[in-house]
Amino acid sequence: MGLERMLRPMRAIWEMEFVSSCEEALLAASERSFDAVVTDMRMPGMTGAELLDKIREISPQTVRIILSGQADRESILRSIAPAHQFLSKPCDPEQLRSALERAMALTELLNNAPLKRFISQLKRIPSLPLLYHEFTRELNSADPSASRLGELISQDMAMTAKLLQLANSAAYGFRQEISDPRQAVILIGLDTIQAMVLSLSIFSALDPSLLGPNESDRLWEHSIRVGKYAKAIARSEGIAGRDLAPFESAGLLHDIGKLIIASADPREYRRVLELAASTGTDQSHLELEILGCNHAAVGAYLLGIWGLPAAIVEATAWNHNPSGSPIREFGPLAAIHAASAYDAQMHPALTNMDSYVDKEFLERIGCAERQDTWMEQCRKVLEEDRPK
Repeated sequence: MGLERMLRPMRAIWEMEFVSSCEEALLAASERSFDAVVTDMRMPGMTGAELLDKIREISPQTVRIILSGQADRESILRSIAPAHQFLSKPCDPEQLRSALERAMALTELLNNAPLKRFISQLKRIPSLPLLYHEFTRELNSADPSASRLGELISQDMAMTAKLLQLANSAAYGFRQEISDPRQAVILIGLDTIQAMVLSLSIFSALDPSLLGPNESDRLWEHSIRVGKYAKAIARSEGIAGRDLAPFESAGLLHDIGKLIIASADPREYRRVLELAASTGTDQSHLELEILGCNHAAVGAYLLGIWGLPAAIVEATAWNHNPSGSPIREFGPLAAIHAASAYDAQMHPALTNMDSYVDKEFLERIGCAERQDTWMEQCRKVLEEDRPK
């Protein structure tokens, strides 16, 4: 088998099992736990998407990777829900090894049973109702605008994350990492976007009761502001053009773990929110105490196994504890960490959000003296956004 030959050099590192049919794969998955499953899209008996859907039921914590030909776009769309990553055929051995190594590294880094429980219970990430309805209205219009759709997506965690997952899949063959959802809409095309929304129901509107009174608005407003602040901070460090996209998207997505936890276990999440509101304790600490993991780890794990750019995953994973990261230079992590803290400082109502700035980390990356400049940039953005 080609796959077996391709992965032979990894036998000393990974324990692997190869099977010749979907039935054998399902039997193996029912008898033992696997960290990852790799399947072709086209197989006798059932498609790879159907196999991964069954694997998801048997072993929801398993990372699911699908191999598909470039011309097989319809099949790729059908596998958006059950697959974490899509790789093109013929598959480059290094690309497959890299995808598996990255998934295994995330599994080891975030080897946490409660975290995997939240990810395994997740069916889809819901979108802010107003944005979702505006998006579907534009999509159903006589002449939908790609730029308008991209702008709406860029304000929504769920749609941004899912679109960047697809855009960064090897099956689409884009040579550079895609961090800007506006660019992703143009590259992927309106037909694919319409299929994702109208036929496959990939996106859905958030139930307002999921997060509790006003919490969804607070979460989205904070995330949008952090994205804007991070972009302004990056500009002050001489970054321009498309290089700004990872900063804005990382800001939008840095708290997506809250939405994932709430979607997977709304009762426990509301308990965390209520305790945070009544005690003024940082929400991230309460999540660790009550749930066994925090939203940063949950969000980073999902974005990581979805194959989003590493800078976005890193900013999500360590935004509350950048000193714990291996990062040693300015990038999205530094900008998101500072922007989120400044937003909490400038909005006293955000009592359950961390306003601490990790000075040790800023010293490590050579930016300890930049705080006043960064804060001033954030204040300018806030002032510009105030209703006139």
